Amino acid sequence: MTTTTPHASRRAGDGRREANAATVLRTVLDHGPVARGAVARLSGLSPAAVSRQATDLTRLGLLRELPELAGGGGVGRPQIPVDLHVGASGGPVAGGVHLGVPGSTFALVDLRGQVLARHTHPHDGIPPDALPGVVARALRDFLDAHTRGRPLLGVGAAVGGWVDPAEGVVVRHDALGWRRRPLAAELARGLGGRVVRLDNHARSIAQSEILFGRPAARRSLVHLFVGNVVDAAVGLAGVVHQGPGAAAGDVAHLPVPDSTVPCPCGRSGCLEATASNTALGATAVRRGIVPEPDTSLVVDAAAAGDRRADRLLRERARAVGRAVALLLDVLNPDLVVVTEQSSVLEPDYLEEIRGAAIDLSHVCDDPERIVSPHAGPATLPVAAGTVLLNSLFRRPLETAAELLTAPSAG
Repeated sequence: MTTTTPHASRRAGDGRREANAATVLRTVLDHGPVARGAVARLSGLSPAAVSRQATDLTRLGLLRELPELAGGGGVGRPQIPVDLHVGASGGPVAGGVHLGVPGSTFALVDLRGQVLARHTHPHDGIPPDALPGVVARALRDFLDAHTRGRPLLGVGAAVGGWVDPAEGVVVRHDALGWRRRPLAAELARGLGGRVVRLDNHARSIAQSEILFGRPAARRSLVHLFVGNVVDAAVGLAGVVHQGPGAAAGDVAHLPVPDSTVPCPCGRSGCLEATASNTALGATAVRRGIVPEPDTSLVVDAAAAGDRRADRLLRERARAVGRAVALLLDVLNPDLVVVTEQSSVLEPDYLEEIRGAAIDLSHVCDDPERIVSPHAGPATLPVAAGTVLLNSLFRRPLETAAELLTAPSAG
């Protein structure tokens, strides 16, 4: 005979309460504004459970009632819709910072992942060792200027390379020369003790697609990030895979069919050496397209009608597409999300990626499975904020209580 201690029963009850709260919060994210009765039908929870959790989430400031939207004239008490606490009425917000190589992007995002404010902070002349402190001070000024009295839950930080989110450490970032860098702690110190959560930017974007993007992303997706760093992330059933040591997603040396570009690793045809922003910029300077190795200059030149720039961007898009084909054949996800600057801004380059992938893939003949991120040019700031918001939507009661009682949450 098995007995259950009161303590174990309480833990199980707390777990159910947390899971139910997450279900209610996610249902409102997907369908709000929505009446509590509709939340019960959509989620499969009992009306009583929905009512309890909606009350708790409202008390924490995550939901708000909208009596002005309640239907009138019917029989019985009108249903008052609830929605996430966003918009003109305020509500909690999350800070976000994406630390790239040439610069950082700061953002303030609401509970729907909408960007309320953003700012680009160049890294010109800042040594990599000094970067966390300089960025933290600038981010603190940005947040102080833009929160406008809203509760700041904390800050999500996204960066390339190998990142261990559990430890808040950048294990390896070759472009910045970082090894075992305690970036989360350094940022938190510079932000006056605010809560900082850290993750790799490819995983962060994948998680933002699962949380705020297309429904297919919640079934399975592969995200490929092509910037100065090239890496990837895999999501299954709404969870982004990390692997032992959080090392999953290193595709820098994935072979690109038909590429002969030499790589520092000693081989040729590696994805990062072929398609990264660094590689694109160097080729653009060598061909006389731009005066300095800046991908944005190449994109701007193509938009202004420079055929050489357009040809170079199409070459890169096809190389990315060939790598996508390999990922499709190995993992066969419902969705492949490609973050690559030119294709995010101009659909023609996404079509080049799709065409090259479909031509080479043995399992996929549907180009619509290959997409750009849902947030478009705001992808990186939304992803950075998602590093913090993801835990809120998974464990809203526990996380909100922790974040909103932190010393700097007000």
